[in-house]
Amino acid sequence: MNIEDLRQCGLSIPHTTERCPFGPDTLSLEIGGKMFCLIDLSCEWDFYNLKVHPDVAVELIERFPGIRPGYHMNKRHWVSIPYANSIPLELERRLILHSVCCTAAGIPRSHRPELPPDEPNIFDCIAGIR
Repeated sequence: MNIEDLRQCGLSIPHTTERCPFGPDTLSLEIGGKMFCLIDLSCEWDFYNLKVHPDVAVELIERFPGIRPGYHMNKRHWVSIPYANSIPLELERRLILHSVCCTAAGIPRSHRPELPPDEPNIFDCIAGIR
């Protein structure tokens, strides 16, 4: 997955927003004002950071070469995933959804956006990827 595919995948999830809180070269994908994916737009990094459940982080680091604890992030809750990786594309998409779920779980119910009845409620999704 390249930068634009990653961005489009993240933005396809309802209520996802993007901003550049750390300057014009770093894109943050967010849900409810909380970051779930961090992307370097300067192409200096060959990876992106994704928030995951701590157990999933351990499993990913053990199973896939190149995935490592999150660069400049909390090593327990974030992983760095190289763009050129051995992860199947479908799993990579599920990891992005998992990241949104992990992040959304920490948003108080009173701060969650109202969803139209025909939209899936991302805040009620199951975080596991297994």
